Amino acid sequence: MHSTIARLLLLAASATPALSFCGAHTHLDRRQEGEVEVNEFGYAGTIGPLLWTSLDPEVNQACSTGSRQSPIDMVEGHFNMMSGDSVALTIPDVPEGAEFENLGTTVEVVMDGLGGGLTLGDGTQYNLTQFHFHHPSEHLDNGVSMPMEMHMVFQSEANEVAVIGVYIDTTGEEGDACADAGVVEGGDDGSGSGVHLNASLSAGGAKILQKRAPTTMLETVFASVGDIAEPGSHTTTAPLVMSEVVDALTAGGFQAYHGSLTTPPCTEDVSWLVATQKLVLSQATFASARAAVGFNARYPQNTPGQPNLLQMAAQV
Repeated sequence: MHSTIARLLLLAASATPALSFCGAHTHLDRRQEGEVEVNEFGYAGTIGPLLWTSLDPEVNQACSTGSRQSPIDMVEGHFNMMSGDSVALTIPDVPEGAEFENLGTTVEVVMDGLGGGLTLGDGTQYNLTQFHFHHPSEHLDNGVSMPMEMHMVFQSEANEVAVIGVYIDTTGEEGDACADAGVVEGGDDGSGSGVHLNASLSAGGAKILQKRAPTTMLETVFASVGDIAEPGSHTTTAPLVMSEVVDALTAGGFQAYHGSLTTPPCTEDVSWLVATQKLVLSQATFASARAAVGFNARYPQNTPGQPNLLQMAAQV
């Protein structure tokens, strides 16, 4: 059994180099109007992360050989802290609602052409193309997994990719929550101290983790999830209030690092910004979201710049 696993890992780690980023279906693909392409990879068994390279060796090589793969454990030293006001994030409300589709591996809200944008410190401007969800969170917050994670995917005119990762928590068992913004405050105020969301905070002026009301935008999106239960299906959401999310995220900070897509083809040179502010789902809505999304989290990767874990495993 050990030798069989080792051979499989070696095969995954030594596959033919990728020829083209565009050769695989990803969340960045442009699709024909009314068409929802269902992904062929998965998260378990022979189509799971250990064997993503073998599904398309000419495209997915980075999944098993890349040295800056995502997600990672967000621990001190693995990221640079950015204050919320150093990130120019603008996402208009969507009064007409947005396309909401089931890709088989996640559910995704299509935002391309709706005016969302991100400008980083180097002046690069990105357009918001979509946001999708993972259960449980793919990034770990100092070793702790969160119930869900939202990935807001941005792309520049030069096809550079930036992703804002947002942890999603749930309300208490009885749904007890304050009536203001739907966000759980992190321990970092954006000043660059790098305090993790799950850190124990003293009463000496530091923020205390607080349960807040469910995030309106998330509740609105997942109110329609029953309409896209089947892979390949799509619907239109009710109007989306994006301003609440933008205000919440920019009130905190971002943990920035250079990584990769967390799905095939695992392309690197992705600018990641993991928010220190968490959004919130009610328990009932979380149950609906979990039923639709299932398990779709890639395992945490090695420290950025270190060898790929699959290459290391193949040598054992």
